[in-house]
Amino acid sequence: MITQTQAGVAAPLQGRRRPGISVAVIGVAYTTSWIAGLAVNAPSPKLGAPGADVVSQLSGHAASEIASFVLTEGLPAVGLAAVSVALARAIRGSGAARAWLIPLVTGAIAAAISLVQCLLGVALAGASEPGSARLLWELVDRLDGIKMLMLAILALAAAVTTVLPRWMRYVSGALAISIAGSGLAYLFLQNSLASLAYVAGVLLLIFIPGAALTLRRAGGR
Repeated sequence: MITQTQAGVAAPLQGRRRPGISVAVIGVAYTTSWIAGLAVNAPSPKLGAPGADVVSQLSGHAASEIASFVLTEGLPAVGLAAVSVALARAIRGSGAARAWLIPLVTGAIAAAISLVQCLLGVALAGASEPGSARLLWELVDRLDGIKMLMLAILALAAAVTTVLPRWMRYVSGALAISIAGSGLAYLFLQNSLASLAYVAGVLLLIFIPGAALTLRRAGGR
């Protein structure tokens, strides 16, 4: 009877840990995929670049452009969704009324936009007509702006919650501010503020795996 009871308790505990482990792996994979995408070193025209410039810069780089979009937009969409759901569950479990809906909704929107950007990027890689190239590039940039604003709200929700450790809340707050600024820059194609994306990008690459790992540890307690 004692052996059966212990086995019965162990099984649910192991079952509960598996999702946490999966989220942690996905969170780390998010940053790994992004770093790999940056290593591809695909051409990246400036915000609002004319169609002729876009075609000229991307000419002969279709493979690297597709790889870049898959690694920085396609695969990371899974990480955004998984970590957002994990954060929402943690906030809901902490007893917060409807605050858990904020990371759930904003994370889902950001992940969906990321997938759309990947598809647009693949189409852009094969664009040879300046008009269509300009339109596709502008769509990618403006969608990036909306995605960043969604992530700013997500990060703000993480910053004010108690389910993350203090250092992660500081990272979340800094991310919320920087990525909101870069989101506006991309949405309105303002190159003067585009450099904020570098700061926000580094913080995001810390935030996603950091949240995934800390939430996993919290779930394992």
